[in-house]
Amino acid sequence: MQWYLKVVKNYVGFDGRARRTEYWMFILFNFLIGLVLSLVEMLLDMPEILSGLYSLFILLPSLAVLIRRLHDTGRSGWWFFISFVPLIGVIILIVFTCLDSQDGENKYGPNPKY
Repeated sequence: MQWYLKVVKNYVGFDGRARRTEYWMFILFNFLIGLVLSLVEMLLDMPEILSGLYSLFILLPSLAVLIRRLHDTGRSGWWFFISFVPLIGVIILIVFTCLDSQDGENKYGPNPKY
């Protein structure tokens, strides 16, 4: 949960680098929260207002942590736009986020592992 809160607190921090752990733990908690909200809406037969509001709330933090993760692998945040290429773009972006950190310091800052 600390990784999720760390990302939410740094919701417009597009500078710097994010470790794989930070990124994937945020994605996991984001998925679980979205799942719980969807189940509550389904069980209470509510419109999808809660999950919609949550999606809007989490949009900037998600984008910021993705860009910081790309920075950690030595890539520009502009690589995010490859996700708009059907099918192959999302696969490439997932591979980039799974790669290990670039050793040492890069132009985006020091390695967060150390």
